Amino acid sequence: MFNVVWPVLPLVIEWTLRMIFIGFILLRRRPNPAVTLTWIIVILVFPFIGLIFYLLVGEARLGRSRTRRHQVIMQRLHDTAPVPKDLLVTAAPKLTLRDQQTAALGEAVRGNVAMAGNDIELISDTDAYIDQMIEDIEQATSFCHLLYYIYLTDDSGTRLGKALAAAAKRGVACRLLVDAVGSKEFLRSSLRREMAQAGVKVVGALPASVLRMAFSRADLRNHRKITVIDGMIGFTGSQNIACASFAPKAKYAPWYDVSVRIKGPTVRDLNMLFIEDWYLDTDESLESLLAIMPPLSEHGVTAQIIGTGPDSYNEALRQLLLSAINSASEELILTTPYFVPDEATTTALCTAARRGVDTHLVVPARNDSPLVRLASRSYYEVLLESGVKLHEFRPGLLHSKTITIDRDLGVVSTANLDRRSFELNFEVSVVVYDSDFASRLRFVQRSYIAHSNLVSARYWRERGWSTRLTQNAAGVFSPLL
Repeated sequence: MFNVVWPVLPLVIEWTLRMIFIGFILLRRRPNPAVTLTWIIVILVFPFIGLIFYLLVGEARLGRSRTRRHQVIMQRLHDTAPVPKDLLVTAAPKLTLRDQQTAALGEAVRGNVAMAGNDIELISDTDAYIDQMIEDIEQATSFCHLLYYIYLTDDSGTRLGKALAAAAKRGVACRLLVDAVGSKEFLRSSLRREMAQAGVKVVGALPASVLRMAFSRADLRNHRKITVIDGMIGFTGSQNIACASFAPKAKYAPWYDVSVRIKGPTVRDLNMLFIEDWYLDTDESLESLLAIMPPLSEHGVTAQIIGTGPDSYNEALRQLLLSAINSASEELILTTPYFVPDEATTTALCTAARRGVDTHLVVPARNDSPLVRLASRSYYEVLLESGVKLHEFRPGLLHSKTITIDRDLGVVSTANLDRRSFELNFEVSVVVYDSDFASRLRFVQRSYIAHSNLVSARYWRERGWSTRLTQNAAGVFSPLL
C-alpha cells in the first residue's frame, strides 16, 4: 500500500497547495478580476515556481507593523498639524464645475485640498532642474528635505551632494531619504559617507533583505521625487537625482523628464509627505516644521498634491486618472515611459477617442524594460482601432509622466501608467488647475510628439504573427507587471 501511495504523494501535496493558494487569491479584499485570473493561471501552469512567485510578490504586503505605524503617523500628523482654517479660506480656489469635481475626488482619497496662490515653474531640462535645486539649497537657512527613488553618484549627484554638505556645515538641517533599492549603489558610496560626515542625514527607505521578504514585498518601493527647502520651495516630478545620460542605462539616453518648482501653500503638502516617510524609516518626528505656512502669491494658480501608496487608499491615482480622462471634451495628451494599463484605463482612453476627443499617447520607441515594452504593445491595436493616436518618441527614453486635458488642466506625476504605480509604489502627483500652466506643459508634450513616429493602425494590423504572438503573450501577464 505504501509503495502505491508514495509516488503520487508529491503530486497530491502540490495540488493541495495550489488549491489553498487559489483559495487565498479568491478571498482577497477588493479583488481585481484580471489580476486574480492571471495569478490562478500562473499557479496552475508553473508548478511550485508559481507558488513561490506568489509568495514573493503576490500581495501588496508592506508588513503589518510598518503599515500600522505608517497609518498612525499619518493620522497623528493630520491631527496635530492640520491645515489652518484661515489658510483654507484665503487659499480657497475658484474652479469650474468639472475642476471642482476633480479636486473633490483628490481631497476624498488623500485629504489634501486644492489651494490657490501657487507660483509653479515647469522644468523640462535635467541640468536646469539640478542647477535650480542647488541654487535654492545654497540659499537655504533652515532645512532641506529630499526624497528620491534614484540617486546616482554622477556629476549631478555629486554636485547636489556637495551643495547639501556645504549647507549642513553652515547649520542647515539636511535630510536625504532615498529608496533602498533604487539608490542601493549611492548608499554604499564614498559620496554618501562624505555627505554624512558633513552632517547630512542620509537614510535608505524601505530596506530590502531576504529576511524581510518573509513579511513584506521587496518590490514595494518609494518612487516619489520630492524636495522641500525651508518649507517655502518645493520640487516634484519625474526627475531623479541623475544626469540625462543616466549611466546605468546609458544606451537608452538621454532621459527626458518633466518636473515643477513650486512656491506657495501646496509646498506644505509636499513637506507633509516627506515628513510621513521620514518618520516611518527613522522614527524622528518633524511635525513642528508643518507650522511653516508658505505665503500665497497674488497671481498664483490653483494646485493640489496627491500622494498614494500601498499603506493608504491606493485606488486614488487610478480614480483620479479615470475621472480626468472621462472629463476631457476636446483634447487629451498623456506621456509615460511605461504603459501597462488596467482594463478600466484602456476602456477610458478608447471611449475618449471614440466620442471625439483628440487623444494622444506618447511613449518611448526604445524601452529599458523589454518585457514592459512587449506588454505595452499588446494594447496598441485596440487603442488604434478606437482612434487613439500613438506616438513613439525617438531621441531617447521619454521618462516624463504628464497629462493635459482640454488645454486647461495639467498633471505632473512620479507615477507611470502601469499597475505598479497604481497599486504598489509610493507616488506623488501635482494637479494644476490653470490654462497657462497646461498650455506650457502641452507645448512640451507637443515637442515630444514632433520627435516621435506616429504608429499606423494599418501597419500594426499587418505585423507578423510571431511579433503578435510575443506581444500578446507578454500582455497576458501584464496584470502582474
